[in-house]
Amino acid sequence: MHTASALVAIVDDEESVRQALGRLVRSAGFQVRTFGSGSEFLGSLADCSPCCVVLDLRMPHMTGVDVQRALLASRPGVPVVIITGDDTPEIRRQTLAYGATAYLRKPVDETMLLDAIQRAIAKPEAPAASRPATP
Repeated sequence: MHTASALVAIVDDEESVRQALGRLVRSAGFQVRTFGSGSEFLGSLADCSPCCVVLDLRMPHMTGVDVQRALLASRPGVPVVIITGDDTPEIRRQTLAYGATAYLRKPVDETMLLDAIQRAIAKPEAPAASRPATP
């Protein structure tokens, strides 16, 4: 997929983080839509078809894991790049089991994030039989 046609959704409750990540991802040539909550993002899926989602885990009302599960149920082929300030082995295991293509700790290294997005978009969707079972 060509970068200029690829839409990346950024979901983070911190406005300054959303803005900074949006600028970074746009500077790499991607289209970007930002969302301040998981429910706002999920509600946009009727008119928004992201090629990749950059998803914060710690958000009020609906966690990143909740969003990831809902996205997996409704749009199983959309890759997710997790970003978090709360790195625990259990959360890492859980998000990877739900199919996250990358798991990055905040503060996020810009090059690592852009590389993770590029890899996620370039990766062909796995057939349903080879996807990990939902824990």
